[in-house]
Amino acid sequence: MFSELLINVTFNETRIALLENGSLVEFFMERKNEKGIVGNIYKGKVVRILPGMDAAFVDIGIGKASFLYVKDVVIDPGIYEDFEESSYSADQKDRIEWVLEEGQELIVQVTREPVGNKGTRVTSKITLPGRLLVLMPAMNHVGVSRRILNENERRRLSQILKEICPRGFGLIARTASEGKERKDLEEDLNFLMRIWKNIVEKAERVHAPRILHEDLGLIYRVIRDLYAHNLSRIVVDDEEVFYSVKEFMKTHLPDLKCDVQMYDGKVPIFDAFGIEMDLEKIHEKKVYLKSGGYIVFDYTEALTVIDVNTGKYLGKKNLEDTILKTNLEAAKEIAYQIRLRNIGGIIVIDFIDMEKEESRQLVYKTLCEFLKKDRIKTIVYPISEIGIVQLTRKRTGSNVLGMLLEPCPTCEGSGYVRSRYSVCYSVLRELKYACINEEARAFKVNLSPEVAKLIYEEEKDAIEFLESHYGKKINIVAVPEFSTDHYSVERVL
Repeated sequence: MFSELLINVTFNETRIALLENGSLVEFFMERKNEKGIVGNIYKGKVVRILPGMDAAFVDIGIGKASFLYVKDVVIDPGIYEDFEESSYSADQKDRIEWVLEEGQELIVQVTREPVGNKGTRVTSKITLPGRLLVLMPAMNHVGVSRRILNENERRRLSQILKEICPRGFGLIARTASEGKERKDLEEDLNFLMRIWKNIVEKAERVHAPRILHEDLGLIYRVIRDLYAHNLSRIVVDDEEVFYSVKEFMKTHLPDLKCDVQMYDGKVPIFDAFGIEMDLEKIHEKKVYLKSGGYIVFDYTEALTVIDVNTGKYLGKKNLEDTILKTNLEAAKEIAYQIRLRNIGGIIVIDFIDMEKEESRQLVYKTLCEFLKKDRIKTIVYPISEIGIVQLTRKRTGSNVLGMLLEPCPTCEGSGYVRSRYSVCYSVLRELKYACINEEARAFKVNLSPEVAKLIYEEEKDAIEFLESHYGKKINIVAVPEFSTDHYSVERVL
C-alpha cells in the first residue's frame, strides 16, 4: 500500500492529509492560536478533591482546571525525589481522598482536549512515545503493538523489552519496532530515558503550575506516529517547512525510506491532488452511498450517533437483500468516515433492521474488518437483534469538526456554519495563489464583518506580506449582508 503525506502551510494554519493509494484517509490541522496540548506534560497542583466522583481538579496553568480520575493516579511519595532508585509506584487506592489532597503537586500529562463543556483530562500515568518504543514511568508493564500480528515476532520483542526495561518503568513496542534489532530498541529507550530525566529534574526545580515537556509539533508528531505505516512520500508546499522536515527525517528517522518533495505548482496542493472537495464534505451530516442509500451523523457531547437509510436504493431481489446490501456498503463507509473525521468516544451505529441472524453477523464482520485499517484503538461490541452496534474509539488530538465549524448564532447552536478562522484561511489561500498566478494589479475581497475584523486584527501581517512580496494591492471590504462563510475575491486589472 502506497501512503503519502501532503502538508499545506498557509501562514498560521497547517493542514496535513494522509493518502493511501491516492485516497484521503486521515486529516489533521492546527492553527497557531489553537495549538493542541494532548501529550504535553505539566507539573500541576490539586485545587479541589471531588469524593463523589472519585476525581480531582488540577491546575496546570491553562486557565480552566483539568480533570483527573482516581484510576489515572500514580503516586510517588516526595514527588520523584530519587530518579535513579525510586519506582514511585505507590499502592493505588479506590478513593480519591486517600491518594490526593488539595495543594499537592504532581506530574500529569494531558490525554484529552476540551470537548464541549468537558474540560481537559489529565493522567499521572505518563507515556513518552519514541520512534520504536513507548516509555511508561511507574508502570510495571511490557507490551507489543496489536498491529504486529506475527506471534514469533511478538514473543521476540516481548523478551527483548523484558530484558532492557529499567526497574520502575514499562515499555510498549510500537508497530515500527517490528524486525528491529535489540541495539535499535536500546537506542530509542536511552533517548526516551534522557527526556524523562530532564522532565523529572525540571519538576524538582519549579513550582506548579508549570509545563515540563511539550510534545512535538503537529507535522513532526504525525510523521513520527505514521513512521511504520508504509509512508513513501511527503509533499510540502512551504519551503521553510520542507527543509525542516528533511532535517527532522535525517536526525530522527534516518532509516525511513521516504521521499520528501517540495511542491511549487500553480494550483493549491490539495486541489492538485484532488482532495480539497473531499475536505469540503468532511463536516456534512449526510453522506450518500453509491447505491443511493445514505448515512447520517449526529454529534453530542457524550457520543456520536450514525444512522443508516436505504434512501433511493430499491434493490433487485427482495427487501432483506436490499437492506443487507445497503448495510454492507454503509459498514465500509462508516469505518472510513470514523477514521477521516477522527471521531472519538462512544459511537452508536443504527443499521437498518435485518431479520436474519446471518445477515447481522455479516454486517458486523464487515464493519470490524474495515475498522482494522484504523491505527487508533477501537473496541466493537456485538450487533444487537435490531441492528445496533456500539463501539468506543480512543480520542486523539483536537476535534477536526470543532476547528472547522462553530455554532450558528442564528439557530442558537442547532446547526453549524464554517468558522471565521476556516473562512479566513480559505481567503488567504485563494489570495496567495491568485497573487502568484494572475496578472491583476489588485484584488478586492468582499466578506462578512466578522471575518474582515479577524483579518485586520490577527492576519494583517499576512495581507502586508502578500502586498509587498507580490506587488499587489489588496482591499478588504466588510459587507454587512454577507454571512460568515460567504466571501468573494474580485480581480482589478
